[in-house]
Amino acid sequence: MNKKYFFGWSNIKWFIKQLIFLGTSKPSFFSKKRIESGIAFLIAQLGMVYFLTKNIQNMDTYDICVWAATEFAVAGYIISHIQKEKATQQSGSEEIKTPED
Repeated sequence: MNKKYFFGWSNIKWFIKQLIFLGTSKPSFFSKKRIESGIAFLIAQLGMVYFLTKNIQNMDTYDICVWAATEFAVAGYIISHIQKEKATQQSGSEEIKTPED
């Protein structure tokens, strides 16, 4: 009996190949802009959480509200930007095959 696992070798090879295609002119399943913005967003989040943990003793309610507002503004901007990008994509774009295809 041949079992298929999600983290099987064929899926790992497909994932690595698609990541390599991000740096080439070949079409990739993943979006280079989204990967880059996701990494930038993660770094910003980690920086803000680090700042909060180091300064929580000295912060008052106003400071925490400003910190939270900044967090939500950044998250909202990223989500809005991704949704606009999805809406403007052409429906006739080239299909990328997944390992299940």
